[in-house]
Amino acid sequence: MSGATSSGRAGREGSLFIGLMSGTSLDGIDAVLAEIGADRTAVRAHARQAFPDDLRAELLALCAPDENEIDRSGEAGNRLARLYADGARATLESAGVNASAVRAIGCHGQTVRHRPERGYSVQIGNPALLAELTGISVVADFRSRDIAAGGHGAPLVPAFHASVFGSVDEDRAVLNLGGIANVTLLACGGGVRGFDTGPGNCLLDLWIQRVLGERFDAGGAWAGGAAADPGLLARFLDEPFFAQAPPKSSGRELFNAAWLDRRLDRALSPQVVQATLLELTACSASHAILAHGASTRRIILCGGGARNDALCGRLGALLAPRLVETSDAWGLGAEQVEAAAFAWLARQALAGNPAGLPAVTGARAARILGAIYPA
Repeated sequence: MSGATSSGRAGREGSLFIGLMSGTSLDGIDAVLAEIGADRTAVRAHARQAFPDDLRAELLALCAPDENEIDRSGEAGNRLARLYADGARATLESAGVNASAVRAIGCHGQTVRHRPERGYSVQIGNPALLAELTGISVVADFRSRDIAAGGHGAPLVPAFHASVFGSVDEDRAVLNLGGIANVTLLACGGGVRGFDTGPGNCLLDLWIQRVLGERFDAGGAWAGGAAADPGLLARFLDEPFFAQAPPKSSGRELFNAAWLDRRLDRALSPQVVQATLLELTACSASHAILAHGASTRRIILCGGGARNDALCGRLGALLAPRLVETSDAWGLGAEQVEAAAFAWLARQALAGNPAGLPAVTGARAARILGAIYPA
């Protein structure tokens, strides 16, 4: 068993942190109250908040250049801060804990632009307002220092994955199926690598919302009712990003509606397109693991895509005979892992411990990540 548990007291006494995550899927906020010690992370409460439809639409629009972006991003950031504060309070109420007992909130913020090749990545969420609303110190802006050191600023969570899922007995991979999918390769000798593999849920969600008006394909049931089209899949996989060597990261700047529309075959049924998008996520992720972590024996799935039964089934088939399971089996719910990671990253920042991994991000050296907004 790893160093993660989902409830109860940690095996060794730790400090309390709140982690807040709203990712590329734009489906809402996950908040956790986590007790974190030197070698163990225990989630004591978890709260989930969906984005209001108008805020979700605005955040999606802010991912591309548009009119009056500065005012609009400032206003959206303030709305996010209030929702983040609600999520933090919900975890405290659920656990019966006072805010004064929490050392800090780790808040990723909402990424609206990720341009490491241009030297920046933008996450909104007004951490200063969040500290004011909660009375708890906030650690945010985790990507900038790594990018300043020549890295991609992403993925940020492999160091946390190593702390809770690493093993001395077998090589493992942690596959996070968020809007963009990313993989952490954990060698039993202690080596850690990680990178984005391509789209996770972002194109799947985009397509089903366009054609059926649904936010997501629950369980992958609609995609599972059709077969992927080989020609369309080949056009998808011809994207140069998939052949690019790590370190690498991506986002909606690449995998978006325009990217999809340029490759579509209008003669195909919408359901076949959905099935092919699911196969794209499964193939790109499994190919990445097999190409860069051939000795991997266990793949641990987390993120919203871990609840997509059809996607998990395809990953299991493509990665056989390796064991594919969700992070729930290791004490952290699939929806809790990234939020817990930002609680852990907040702890690292306050302790003055570098958390960036140059082998993952391509930075010149490991840096302390995060800016601190005292309560």
